[in-house]
Formats: sequence, C-alpha cells, structure tokens
Amino acid sequence: MEAPLLDETVEGAVDYNGHPVCRFNSGGWRSASLIIGVEVAERFAFYGASSNLINFLTDQLQQSTAMAAKNVNIWSGTAALLPLLGAFLADCFLGRYRTIVLSSALYVLGLGLLTLSAALPSLGISACHETEKFLPCSPNPVQVILFFFSLYLLAFGKGGHEPCIQAFGADQFDGQHPEERKAKSSFFNWWYLGISLACLLTVNIMSYVQDNLSWSLGFGIPCTAMVFGLVVFLLGTRTYRFSNRRDEENPFVRIGRVFITAIRNWHVNSLEIAHEEESHGLLPHHNSKQLRFLDKALIVPNSLKEECRACSINEVEEAKAVLKLVPIWATCLTYAIVFSQSSTFFIKQGVTLDRSIVDGFEVPAASLQSFISLGVVISLVIYDRVLIPTARKFTRKPSGITMLQRIGFGMLLSIISMVVAALVEGKRLKTAKEYGLVDLPKATIPLNIWWLVPQYVLFGVASTFTMVGLQEFFYDQVPSGLRSIGVSLNLSIFGTGSFLSSFLVFAIEKLTSGDEKQSWFDNNLNKAHLDYFYWLLVGLSVVGLAAFLCFARTYIYNKGNTTQV
Repeated sequence: MEAPLLDETVEGAVDYNGHPVCRFNSGGWRSASLIIGVEVAERFAFYGASSNLINFLTDQLQQSTAMAAKNVNIWSGTAALLPLLGAFLADCFLGRYRTIVLSSALYVLGLGLLTLSAALPSLGISACHETEKFLPCSPNPVQVILFFFSLYLLAFGKGGHEPCIQAFGADQFDGQHPEERKAKSSFFNWWYLGISLACLLTVNIMSYVQDNLSWSLGFGIPCTAMVFGLVVFLLGTRTYRFSNRRDEENPFVRIGRVFITAIRNWHVNSLEIAHEEESHGLLPHHNSKQLRFLDKALIVPNSLKEECRACSINEVEEAKAVLKLVPIWATCLTYAIVFSQSSTFFIKQGVTLDRSIVDGFEVPAASLQSFISLGVVISLVIYDRVLIPTARKFTRKPSGITMLQRIGFGMLLSIISMVVAALVEGKRLKTAKEYGLVDLPKATIPLNIWWLVPQYVLFGVASTFTMVGLQEFFYDQVPSGLRSIGVSLNLSIFGTGSFLSSFLVFAIEKLTSGDEKQSWFDNNLNKAHLDYFYWLLVGLSVVGLAAFLCFARTYIYNKGNTTQV
C-alpha cells in the first residue's frame, strides 16, 4: 500500500482564497472541532434565551398558561422553519460561510435588544395588585413590542446560522475518503453531544439567574456568548474547506425542471419511456423502481421538442431523492409534537411541585431540562463507543445500524416517555386532591420535583437516536448541492411540530373550556388535565410510528446503499 501524499488535494474543495486545499492541513477534525465549539456557544445563547421563556411570559408579561404555551410554540416553530429560508439563500446565493457570519451578527443584535427589553421598567405583579385592584394587569406595551420584535429577530438569526453551521461542519470531511467518511458519521454524534453539553450548562445556570437575579442579566450573558462564538468562527477561517461547485447549475433549477417536464408529459405511457431509455442506452438506477411518474421527464414528445428539453437520468434521480424524503418528514411530526412539551407544560408542572433541596434554595423548574442533555451525553457516548462498534461486527456497516432504524427506535422511546409523563401527572393531580390543594394554585404540592426526572431522561435518550439520526439522514440523502436545505428540512420537522402543538393546545382549549367545563389547560394546573393531553399525544405517536415503519421498510437509500430498515 502506498503512503498518502502529504500534498494530496481534496476534490471539490478550496480554501478561503479559492485555491485547492491539502487534505492534511485543512478541514477534518481540526476545523470540525472548532465549528462544534462555535455551535456550543450558539446553543448556549439560544437556550439561554428560550429555555425559561414560558415563565417570562407568564410572570413578567402576565400571560395565561395556555397563551404563553401557544406563543412559545409559535415562536419555536417559526425559529425552526426559518432555516429553510436561510439554507435557500446559502445554497443559491451567499454560500454557507457568508450566511453564517451575517446571521450571527443578526443573532447578536436580537439578543442585545432582548436584553434591553428585559431591562425596561415593567409593572410587577405586586404593584399591579396594589394599584389596579379591580382591573386586569397590563404589562408595559413598549416592553412587549420590543420583546417580541427582538425575539423574532433572534429567530431570523438562528434561521441562517443553524442549517449552515452544521452543513459547513460536515463539509470539513471528504465523503469519498474512507477514513474521513467514517469520521463524518461520528461528527453528527459529537455535534449533538456538544450542543447537549451547552444545554446542560445553560438551563442550570441561566434559569437560576433569570428566576433569582435579573432577566436582563439572564439575556445579556447569552448575548456575550454569541459574540464570542462569532469571533472564534472568524479566527478559524484559514483552516476551513469551502465547497467548490460554482460551475454547477442551481440544484433548485434542475429539480424544478424535472417536475415541470414530468407534469407536461403526464399523458406519456410507460412503454414510450422504456423505448426512449433503451434507444439511448440508459441503464436504470437502483432508485428507478420508485416514483416512476418522474421518469416521464426523461423524454419530450415531438410536439414539445422546440419548447423544452428532456432531463437527464441523473437529474430525475436527484428529484426522486428529494421527493422520497417527504413521507419520512411527515411521519416524524408526531415525535416533534411530543418533543415541544419539554419546554412548555413540563416546566409549569415543575413549578407546582416541591423544589427545595436545602433550606433557602429551590431548584428552578426550567433547570430540569438539563436532564434531557444529561441523558443525551451519557447515551451518546455509550452509543458511539459501545453500541455502534458492536453493531458493526454483526451488520458489517460503517454506521452499525441504518439511519432509519436509529430514528424509529428513538420514536419508540419518545412514546414511552409520554406514557411516563401522563402517569406522573396523574400522580400529581391525585396528590393535590388528597391534600386539599385543588383550589390553591399557588400552593406547593407535597410531591418532589424529582418525579419529573424520568420523563426528561427518556426524552434525552430518545433524542440520541431520533434527532441525531434525522440530522444525518437529511444531510446524507439530499443532493450534494442541497446539503443546507437537507439540514433545514430536518429542523423544519420540529418547527412544524411546534405549530401543530400550538394548534392542538388552541383546539383543545376551545373544546374543553366554556359552559362551566374545566379546560385541560386551566391556569390552575390542579384543576387542569395535562394527563389527558399527554395520553392523546401517546395515541398520536403510536399512529405516527406505525406510518413511519411502513414507509421506512420500502425506503431505498441513495448512493448505492440499498439496505432497508
């Protein structure tokens, strides 16, 4: 075996000046580790602003529990859907590096204005009750406007940063090189480990600062972290690998042309397609058995030859690769709906429980989200260092198990977590009734907050499988020119899931309130029925998992991998 040349260049990659890059002094884990560090700072900033958001809305802006949960879900959904816009701009116009820099600057601006909005004088709860005994409390309107403006500005910054930084990090590995291809698979595991550590640190520190010290300080520290992350990213510019695909046609144009041509040829029958393929010597691709209607784009009838041209078989297969993702995307939405509960109703549950550890110190309810990160950190290390090496010996696959197998197992764990959550909420309601606390919403229920830990830990373990699996799946299974779009498609699952969760809350609120009925989301959680809501989510998740398994069994992987789930 010949030793690799030290000046070996990486095909399809250049440095920041546009020159060919050497494999051994660019990219790889050196650059990827730096980018993971930048993402840790970004996640610290994001979770610092979002993890305790529902308490800011209910305590500082005087919103009801249901209204605050809907606002958090709508904002989270918007923040998770905006990466589609950011990825489009990056893949078609700006490039990933420029998009990261510009969106990071927008991120910093949003966090800075968020800090300013929290520092504005607001009408506190006690003062409100003293001065307006017969009128409902109203927050400072200037504070409300500035707060929501800065919050959505932050969402736009995240929309450009998140899909590009992850795709840019994965781009530091050459998928055609055996060792770097294996390292790329591990990159997604360590990527999620890094952001989980950031979450673990953030929710413990920032929720305490926000609840006990100052909201302006609680938003100001994340702003500082984001500034630090932007500086570190810029310092690593000389080591990065940049994609060199400027001469390729826009992938959106290629894929769009396939769909348009196929629609124009809707009347073409399969015999004509087969004849055209045979006459041109086209060999069927391993994906060609699926989505056969797109094969109509391979030919153009004589009557239309002057108006349009036929698409190549590679262009058709590229379009099929994108369209095949839709069923997987749709069936994972129930998982996303379940996941959105950890930052809304779980926290409000925790507020009602006994949170004392020692005299004079109470655990912030939002800090229990750190157990999600703890579950991720522990299970991810075991997964990457124990489970996958063991699985490789049996399956002979570099990844150990397929991406869809990983996703499906995580979805199963998320169902179990919601069953546990429903049972614990039933226990909480029963305890409140036994101690005569049903009509005392501010009273502490004599049930320790650690009862909520199992559902958080199960969420974390489920994330190790489903969320990391989805990240790798949507990055790997899209055309190379659409990698940022692939990452954003994954993020859009959780954005759409947040919107669906908000819609469920709205619909159930309407159906279960009024006419002297008790709402499932009553402001007095001792009279509410979050347990019913959790059981509903269990049912929806079972249906979603069954549909996912049906589509996964027939899915054919791209790039020559025909292994099915």
